[in-house]
Amino acid sequence: MTLLGYLAALAAVAIDQLSKIWAEATLAVGERHPLLGDMLATQLTYNPGAALSLGASATPLITALAAAGTLFAAWLTWRTTSLPWALSLGLILGGGLGNVIDRLVRHPGPGRGHVVDFIAYADWFIGNVADVFVFGGLTLCIALAFKGKPMRS
Repeated sequence: MTLLGYLAALAAVAIDQLSKIWAEATLAVGERHPLLGDMLATQLTYNPGAALSLGASATPLITALAAAGTLFAAWLTWRTTSLPWALSLGLILGGGLGNVIDRLVRHPGPGRGHVVDFIAYADWFIGNVADVFVFGGLTLCIALAFKGKPMRS
């Protein structure tokens, strides 16, 4: 099961990073392109903070917390013997790693890099594919927990 979780994480990282390459190649910073009226659009931005751009002045701390959370997800993925848990944890791991990669390799430098965001949800926030994977994985984990599905058989 562990291998499948890590394969899900690898797929999530690849899809996330490829989507960010696409966004930077095709979108201009700040320019909004509606997809579903005002509810969903593309809009390229660079986020130094956490979700909803919170903590923009604490990028190194956010990087450290994101890296720690990603390591924890990797550890949980390693320990589970349940396929549904492995896949959901793999999505969280892959999404978290996608954003940690941005923090480590993007401008303005290692540990201070800004995350590429380009999926605008109404006027609420702008996120990316990694965020979708993290949210989806967390949603699945919550559903598995409520169903009483154990992580280890």
